[in-house]
Amino acid sequence: MISAGDFRNGITIELDNNIYQIIEFQHVKPGKGAAFVRTKLKNIKSGGVVEKTFRPTEKCPQARIDRKDMQYLYSDGDLYNFMDTENYEQIALNSEAVGDTLKFVKENEMVKVCSHNGNVFAIEPPLFVELEITDTEPGFKGDTATGATKPAVVETGATVNVPLFVNQGDVIKIDTRSGEYLSRV
Repeated sequence: MISAGDFRNGITIELDNNIYQIIEFQHVKPGKGAAFVRTKLKNIKSGGVVEKTFRPTEKCPQARIDRKDMQYLYSDGDLYNFMDTENYEQIALNSEAVGDTLKFVKENEMVKVCSHNGNVFAIEPPLFVELEITDTEPGFKGDTATGATKPAVVETGATVNVPLFVNQGDVIKIDTRSGEYLSRV
């Protein structure tokens, strides 16, 4: 159990049969009345954000989230297969649990599988990946005055906006959180 007075960003709590992560918290001491803690909570399973206030003495059970490094093996129709590299156990997750988090992840790459009480609810890809461009239009000289970009398809099938000087066959570095081009490799 954790009291609202001990809340910190990133802590996960169980509340109303859901698991929430504290995004923001603020201890408020009004001139009149009792102090309270104002929070922004992100529902880990649905992704929704709610605002809730607590008394500083209120207690919530702290949720234990397990993050395990696993290797993404392959996708088979609607199922995505992962392997634990320590004991070689394999799990298959449906596309509902995975979402679009694997759009920048190649087969045989390491990801973090997040679970609570054995139920997997999210996949965390590596922060940065290096992928080869399989298809893009050629850039034209003279079009670089405004820092223009063009769409490019990478080897996983995802589309990324890249600068005009990047060509087909180039390997680029991508931030998986925002899907933005960072640099050529």
